[in-house]
Amino acid sequence: MSVHIRVNPITCEAHGLCAELLPERIHLDDWGYPIVDGRPVPRELMAHARRAAEACPTLALLLEREPR
Repeated sequence: MSVHIRVNPITCEAHGLCAELLPERIHLDDWGYPIVDGRPVPRELMAHARRAAEACPTLALLLEREPR
């Protein structure tokens, strides 16, 4: 099963915390909104991805599992 990061654009308020916690997969646009790398999250980054999703103040960062 692969895990992908997704951002809910409706709830995101551009706090930028996700990019600070997971710069390997998320960077910010000119307005501070996250741009997510669409590749699956590798095992070595999974703990950081979970921490970023849990720390999102508006719960806009989601980790989604895709069946194999």
